[in-house]
Amino acid sequence: MDSFALIWRDPVLRMVAVLMVLQGALACAFGPYVPVLAVTTFGLGDSGYAGLMVLASVVSVTAALAAGIRADQTANRRGIALGACGLMMAGAGVMVLAPSLPAFLLAQGLLFPANTLFGQLFAQSRLAAEAHPQRDAIQSTIRALFAAPFLLVLPLWSWASAQGVGPLAIYPVTLGLALVMAAITWRAWPAASASDRPSGLSLRAALRELADPGLLRTILALGAVTAPGAVYWAVLGLTLTQAGQGASAPLYGALVAGLEVPFMLALPLVLRLPRERLILIGTGLYAIHLVGIPFLAGTPWLWLLVLPAAMGGALTLTLPISVLQDALSARPGTAAALMALMKVTGDAMAATCFGLGTALQGYALAAILGAGLSLMGALILRPQRG
Repeated sequence: MDSFALIWRDPVLRMVAVLMVLQGALACAFGPYVPVLAVTTFGLGDSGYAGLMVLASVVSVTAALAAGIRADQTANRRGIALGACGLMMAGAGVMVLAPSLPAFLLAQGLLFPANTLFGQLFAQSRLAAEAHPQRDAIQSTIRALFAAPFLLVLPLWSWASAQGVGPLAIYPVTLGLALVMAAITWRAWPAASASDRPSGLSLRAALRELADPGLLRTILALGAVTAPGAVYWAVLGLTLTQAGQGASAPLYGALVAGLEVPFMLALPLVLRLPRERLILIGTGLYAIHLVGIPFLAGTPWLWLLVLPAAMGGALTLTLPISVLQDALSARPGTAAALMALMKVTGDAMAATCFGLGTALQGYALAAILGAGLSLMGALILRPQRG
């Protein structure tokens, strides 16, 4: 509650919190439905969707690195955030105006992945939280706010799906959310603070800073830890659709995300343990959830998996952010780019697991490969120094 009070009283943290909630509401729309749109509506098939995931990963990491380094070079984070909102509006707009396979590939393969707002929000919250001793608790609360909308918005999508609303409805909703986010960013995003000065680093120097072997090892390990998140959404929507219960996917996702929130808020109580040990525990719990989905889909036992999913997700979604931010604490923009690099590494690994698993056996093998990869990443993770 102290963290909520601090966020509410600080205008910059309050703005970040509101935008993070809206970003979570946007992610709610995409998670269960994009795989179904790709595989069934637009006929890409499993291998085609895996290829789209790889393309989106490459675009995402390129955009994140460019935006993060540029933000540190210029300290103009507001302009980059506005550009990210513009990309979201463009991606939703093209699907509203001309819903087709080329528009879908453009939106999901290029425009949406180039949106770097999520990372910029964490960079801005890191700068604003420096003045408060409860920095880690504030960051955990900000991340929890991203998950909070899942508890409400996903059941609404589930209800809408049961009423016959098609998955393409996500795009006009996304367009409306992007317009609201752009308006808030334009009005409330602050100019650079006195402590946020341009880094003075050239592009080559900034990239050299990222090439530290220990840092790269940590990014690869954390990418493997977070890869099951992408496998989860693909396997969940497709296996439940295959079992004739596709409308249950948003409700399941809502329960997982809703339960993640209190576990995320409770993280400061367990931070006395090493982060790497907590990440390994979280990875093990999430692996149980992921592997169980294809085997329990279509049965009431599926709903028992939401608890290990939420506990594991709270650890594996929050702690890697702190690890990477501490690795480059003097470069908040580049640290945000590291988060995107971690995510895109995980997405590429997830795409490989999904493509290989579905080619050899099906969704069950894809889930097993994703779970095994994440455990391997957690086991080789080492503390990042400096």
